[in-house]
This record gives sequence, structure tokens and C-alpha cells, in this order.
Amino acid sequence: MDLYADNILDHYKHPRNTGGIPRAISHREENISCGDDLTIDLMIENGVIKDLKWRGEGCAISQAAMSLLSEELIGMKVADAEAMKPDHVYALLGVPVGPRRFKCALLGLHTLLNTLRTARKEAPQSWLQTVSLAN
Repeated sequence: MDLYADNILDHYKHPRNTGGIPRAISHREENISCGDDLTIDLMIENGVIKDLKWRGEGCAISQAAMSLLSEELIGMKVADAEAMKPDHVYALLGVPVGPRRFKCALLGLHTLLNTLRTARKEAPQSWLQTVSLAN
């Protein structure tokens, strides 16, 4: 097995930053095409993501992508998180993501962006908005 596939399996079997945060900003998203779901809890202080926990169920790609993403997000400025593009998630995964799996790979990014919108008391963005972000 190649290194990148090993990385995905490691994050799937041993996900990082899972759980919940009491009194956090929380948002849940589901990929209705396959049933994968994620909930992100965020603590934001002074424009920085101070803590992030997530929970969910789904395929190895969706769960590993969220685990990988969570490691990067803690300590990141909210503005930098909001500017994240799909290509960044694909690079974290390190494997080609085909047209049937792109929503699996991007579920974490989609949930993150909508959690940040929830924090600003804005309506969630659509999947189309998430996947069509300029790469």
C-alpha cells in the first residue's frame, strides 16, 4: 500500500480531535448522496480557532479528510480558514479524488465553512458554492 493510502487509513482508524465542546459554535452537515455526516464544534477567540472537535460517520475519505483538516485548523485565523479551497483538502488527502468521491472529500470543508457562517449568524452556503470555490 502506498504512503498516502496509509495516511488516510491511519486518520480513519485513529481520527484526531474527535468529540464535542460544550457551549461551542456547532453545525452539522450531511452528504445525502451517501449518508456521510459530520458535526463540527468550534471555539473562536480573537479571530482564531482556539479549539475544534468533530464527530461523524462515513467513509474513510470523509472521516480522514476531516481528521487531517482538524489538525490544521486549531490555531488558524478564521479568515485563513474561510479562504480555504477544495484543492487544499485534496492536497491533504494526497490521493486522486474522482467525481464520485469529491463530496466525501469536501464534507469537512463544507461543514467548516457553514460552522463559520453559523458563528456569524449567516445562512449556510450550498454544496454548489463549496465545490465551485476558485481553486
